[in-house]
Amino acid sequence: MDARTEQLTEISHRIHENPELGFEEHFAHDLLAGAAEDAGLEVQRQAYGVETAFAARAGTTGPLVAFLCEYDALPGIGHACGHNIIAASGLGAGLAAAEVVEELGGRLLILGTPAEEGGGGKLHLMRGGAFDGVDAALMLHPAGLELSEMQTLAVQQLHARYRGRAAHAAAAPYAGRNALDGAVLGYVAAAALRQHIGPDERFHGIFTDGGQKPNIVPAFAETNWYVRSPTVSGLELLKERLADCLSSGAVAAGVAIELEWADYHFAEVRSNAPLQELWESNAAVVGRNPQPPAPGRTVIGSTDMGNVSHVVPSIHPMIAVAPPEVAIHTEDFAVCARGPGGDRGVIDGAKTLAGVAIDYWSDASVRAAVAADFAGDGATVAASD
Repeated sequence: MDARTEQLTEISHRIHENPELGFEEHFAHDLLAGAAEDAGLEVQRQAYGVETAFAARAGTTGPLVAFLCEYDALPGIGHACGHNIIAASGLGAGLAAAEVVEELGGRLLILGTPAEEGGGGKLHLMRGGAFDGVDAALMLHPAGLELSEMQTLAVQQLHARYRGRAAHAAAAPYAGRNALDGAVLGYVAAAALRQHIGPDERFHGIFTDGGQKPNIVPAFAETNWYVRSPTVSGLELLKERLADCLSSGAVAAGVAIELEWADYHFAEVRSNAPLQELWESNAAVVGRNPQPPAPGRTVIGSTDMGNVSHVVPSIHPMIAVAPPEVAIHTEDFAVCARGPGGDRGVIDGAKTLAGVAIDYWSDASVRAAVAADFAGDGATVAASD
């Protein structure tokens, strides 16, 4: 891995300097797939029907470990989630582990998973069969804290569209039905609901359309929402409550409403305890000390890795690449993701991920414990709905 330090940090920097939104990551796709091909791996570009996904493989028989790479960016603030680090570390772990995979009697898959930021890229890959036969799925996420797992929430998106009737706002406002009023009243009702939901539940929305001109009663308005809860079952209940709030605004304004839920959700991550223990022990080898989330020391978010963890034993630890006060999805974090901390995260993360895979391949009792934990966790939920 040390011999690949320059290569991996350069890959991280180049992806950072060329931010691409979900399903548009052509530069990152070609860069990562090309590096895997140059290392002698069998590579499938545009994998599983997703244009910017790739799959690189090594090993002929034995347990299959997948290293997951994310590489999409955020609109406006680029790699403020540090996916350049995820991509480079996942690739590096796979390339290093490929050198011993045959000797250890295993198989590996480096899987390029586009569009994590709201696009559900892993769900598309799951439907295409990318995780069929995978025995363990490994990835990390950069943050300002060193955590053995991320505190995740199930999430689903909603578009609320209000339809009224246009009229001249001065000459005949009484002839109109104000769609924007319906959206505003729905938003206010939702804001009032926030004090009566669980402390670990979330929803947040924006106005995406509020009319064309002030002197025209808006005939159309739209809001876009994310709804989050610790579990998928809790998410379903919270969705109903939010829908009632938004619909009440339409009733009050005398307009129609259409609620369109995204055809997929992100499930909560189920971290596999034996794999997590391997992460912790291998992180200690490179001088890191990941801790479980605790009050005042946590990162909360949602990810399509949650869906993967319901069908394959998985981990999603957080590796510190920034000061604790720097939150992800900020411009400051984007700077850290290409700085010295980010570069150390790439190499330390790659070494740790590779170490987890090597320990997994090397010890049948570890593999049995991983499988038992996964079965006992009640996984196998249909996670690709």
